[in-house]
Amino acid sequence: MAAPSSPIDSEQALHTLDRELARGLEMVAAASTLADVEQAEAAILGRRSPFSEVQRALGDLSEESRRRVGQRTNEVRNQLREALSGRRTALEAEREASLLEADRIDVTLPGRRPRSGSLHPLTIVQYEIVDIFMRMGYRVVEGPEVEDEWHNFDALNIPPDHPARTLMDTIYLDVPGRPELLLRTHTSPMQIRTMEAGQPPVYVVVPGRVFRNEEVTAKNMPVFHQVEGLAVDEGITLADLKGTLETFLRALLGQDRRIRLIPSFFPFVEPGAQAEVSCFVCDGAGCKTCAGVGWLESGGAGMVHPAVLEAVGYDPERYTGFAFGMGYDRLAMIRFGIPDIRLLWESDMRFLEQFEGSAVTV
Repeated sequence: MAAPSSPIDSEQALHTLDRELARGLEMVAAASTLADVEQAEAAILGRRSPFSEVQRALGDLSEESRRRVGQRTNEVRNQLREALSGRRTALEAEREASLLEADRIDVTLPGRRPRSGSLHPLTIVQYEIVDIFMRMGYRVVEGPEVEDEWHNFDALNIPPDHPARTLMDTIYLDVPGRPELLLRTHTSPMQIRTMEAGQPPVYVVVPGRVFRNEEVTAKNMPVFHQVEGLAVDEGITLADLKGTLETFLRALLGQDRRIRLIPSFFPFVEPGAQAEVSCFVCDGAGCKTCAGVGWLESGGAGMVHPAVLEAVGYDPERYTGFAFGMGYDRLAMIRFGIPDIRLLWESDMRFLEQFEGSAVTV
């Protein structure tokens, strides 16, 4: 359906509003799942919808027309939101009733043999990540979760006055005589430990738990998982990093997933970038899951800073490299369409048993 052209007159605007109201009510009534409701909301009230085009055109109308169209705009918006809320409430009630029925225990039946367990979705995603990179020629390394400041910060070109070193982000350990000990805030210390252990070429990935002093939200936890990647060799360029990330993310999340790199700053890379993938809910149109931008952050990346290479005795004039770090809790959310990261930690069998049939090649 074509959006109204700009500029528009008041009659066109009112016609568009009436048409969008009828279309929106029809879409809401046809929604059979909560995901359908979210898609309907994005289609009829999203920033690319004809309704939003009318809103943006209000400033071009005369004062009298703006008052009349503005009043009708508010009425249509309220009617659509009321319909969305009502449909969402009804579907949630249906889901709750279904869950209650599923949890009902029939004590008149004989005992049942417990079903076999299955892999946790985080384990599934970790195995898939490792498998992808091993097929690309990388090897897997692991390291300690208790680190020292030199490996966690200093060797990674993070200066003493950097905010990441304060108690706002880092959890330090109270060990007598060892004030430098902390719970690692990222898997990047294994970059240093790996390079200390040998000379280039280096191609490794590092999956593991990391710890930060963060508030629990739908997208953040104080304990989460990262996968670190490091490649150091002669002649490595930013193009190699981009190609590696595209190959990895499409292999994990689907070949139709769009990927972009946007400039960002990390002390241990130069230049630095943020890798983003198109939203799995709206496919880039804009929705609540992606905060209306159509993209989801997947992790940071960049070319290894020369100071990091010098810290481990590598010659930055001869060798270059790239590194990336991604939280695979968030990758699991994108991979399986999980709306809240806390579901991965609550051990709710109704949630976990959905992954019983997931196959993993290791």
